Amino acid sequence: MNLHFTIKNFFNKILRKNKSGVEYARYLGVSVGNNCRIYTRYFGIEPWLICIGNNVTITSDVTILTHDGATWLMRDSKGRRYLYRKVEIGNNIFIGKKSIIMPGVKINDNVIVAAGSVVTKSVPEGKIVGGNPAKIIGDYNLYKQRVLSSYVSDEDMDFSKSYKDRILEVLDNGLKPEYDEK
Repeated sequence: MNLHFTIKNFFNKILRKNKSGVEYARYLGVSVGNNCRIYTRYFGIEPWLICIGNNVTITSDVTILTHDGATWLMRDSKGRRYLYRKVEIGNNIFIGKKSIIMPGVKINDNVIVAAGSVVTKSVPEGKIVGGNPAKIIGDYNLYKQRVLSSYVSDEDMDFSKSYKDRILEVLDNGLKPEYDEK
């Protein structure tokens, strides 16, 4: 590893510890809108190719890729091949833990990406996607209606209590059903 890379990695480690996720992403060159929560540090080596809209949550260990590294294997008399693509993340987006966003993907507005998803194609507005590779598994607006009508609200929470006590007070003790054998 050359000295330039060693110094850059050292300063990136310091910055990661001292900056919020949004500040760190902007420092790297990611375009980030307003009211965002970013908990990942994995923006690849071309972060300036990433554009994030408003009201976006990117959870921990999400990886956003902007190049196809496998092209390194492809060489001929003209040399190695490269493929770089932008990634666009719209407004009102939630990207779950450990998801991977592949090069050239556009995530349109009002989208939820389930945890652990590998997003290989652009996502239409108003959808929920999940899986590997990610597929459409739900509708954003139907989910929103269900959440607003039946989930705990700020008004339902007693913020004078400790975090643990107020969560235990509103906890849903139900467990999900088992998978059906088919």
